[in-house]
Amino acid sequence: MTKNIVILAAGASSRMKKSEVTAGLSSQEIDAANLQSKALIEIGDSKRPLLDFILLNVKKAGLKNVILVVGESYEGFKNFYGKELRNNSWNGLNISYAIQKVPVGALKPMGTADALLQAMLQFPELSKASFLVCNGDNLYSVEAIQNLVNSNSAQGMIAYDRDGLKFDSERISKFALCKLDNQNNLVAISEKPEAHKFEAHADAQGFLSVSMNLWKLDRNIQPNLENCPIHPIRKEKELPTAILKMIREGTASVTAIPMSEHVPDLTSKADIIVLKEYLKNYPN
Repeated sequence: MTKNIVILAAGASSRMKKSEVTAGLSSQEIDAANLQSKALIEIGDSKRPLLDFILLNVKKAGLKNVILVVGESYEGFKNFYGKELRNNSWNGLNISYAIQKVPVGALKPMGTADALLQAMLQFPELSKASFLVCNGDNLYSVEAIQNLVNSNSAQGMIAYDRDGLKFDSERISKFALCKLDNQNNLVAISEKPEAHKFEAHADAQGFLSVSMNLWKLDRNIQPNLENCPIHPIRKEKELPTAILKMIREGTASVTAIPMSEHVPDLTSKADIIVLKEYLKNYPN
């Protein structure tokens, strides 16, 4: 059974830093939003980082080994999750770090495809079996993670119902919409599509599948990460692009597991307020 997960937490958090200050945030929360990784922003009365809640759900889902992809300056992560590069013990999980460097001449990391590639290069053992991949700024449910852990498919994803996510159309437009065939195999991904193109991705029942970047992958993804084209506008190598490349070349198929539930998402400063309210009723 799958025991490994890669959590992507090295992003520049550009939208968070650029977002407007929201009423109800303390000066400490504003400073954290402007300076820290989103995964380390302390949420709720417990003042625990968002990543704590993700990791606890990872543990409940039956995973054991966590690789956090972080930037070159990751002191904040070490303060919470251990100072060693590999094999830190945290609440029954084994936590290691993969470092995603900013290329010479660039201003930010090279995107999620490069982040996963760095993890696979620095931890070759990932190629021995399927592993999960997710963002460090989305609070996925235990059930969603378990569904992928228990899936018989070597490669898979959670396909979230757009309406079940409970986000407005502007927020949905920031996510990748997925096209599935009648056997729930992924056939197309549209990263951050325009609103008028949403319905083109609907299935026969009108179900719109949204990717929140929760994947199950194996070694077949690595060549596509290495050869992933750079997005002409965002200047990043994006994981959905690499996955779609793998599918189109016939290397492997990705089985989607449909789910309809809310996934708390930390993108802007306003989301800190929303998450604080959500966690008031969240099980410890």
